[in-house]
Amino acid sequence: MALKYSSMLDLGNTIPEFELVNVLDDVLFSSDSLKNNKPSLIMVICNHCPYVIQYHEELKRLAHDFEKSIDMVAISANDVDHYPQDGPEPMKTLFNNLGLGFPYLYDHTQAIAKALKAECTPEFYLFDTNNALVYRGRLDDASPGKRIKPTGNDLRGALNSLLSGQSITKYQQPSMGCSIKWKR
Repeated sequence: MALKYSSMLDLGNTIPEFELVNVLDDVLFSSDSLKNNKPSLIMVICNHCPYVIQYHEELKRLAHDFEKSIDMVAISANDVDHYPQDGPEPMKTLFNNLGLGFPYLYDHTQAIAKALKAECTPEFYLFDTNNALVYRGRLDDASPGKRIKPTGNDLRGALNSLLSGQSITKYQQPSMGCSIKWKR
């Protein structure tokens, strides 16, 4: 596991254009479906990273608490030739086992991960109703081996501020986790 920190895509960037397969139903999912006057949360995650695994329960709570207010999408971009556990079938199995129903997209070209300047899993990108990036970085300060229980405080604070019309702090911490497994 190679620890990396997110590179913190500049605020104000817009949702990159994409069309990726949703592994849950094998249907193409387009970024156009996120342009519907709702905020959007894009999560770059993968199946095997312990930094993501520690957040499984928090991802379920986020979906429960916010899925009606925002569009949620997860994307995995790891090289499945070298990390087959991050491929479409295991992705589908994981989300089914967790009971997560928001789209889990497979970025086989890694183009979207690169457009987001993703460096690690997990990374979180919150876009407002104008599709402008207003938050990027970590879920909270938990990490494997620490005795801090995941709470999602950083991301939840940004979500709550956005949904209540308050400004989101510009003081945002980078996410940390396993490096994206880039194709060679």
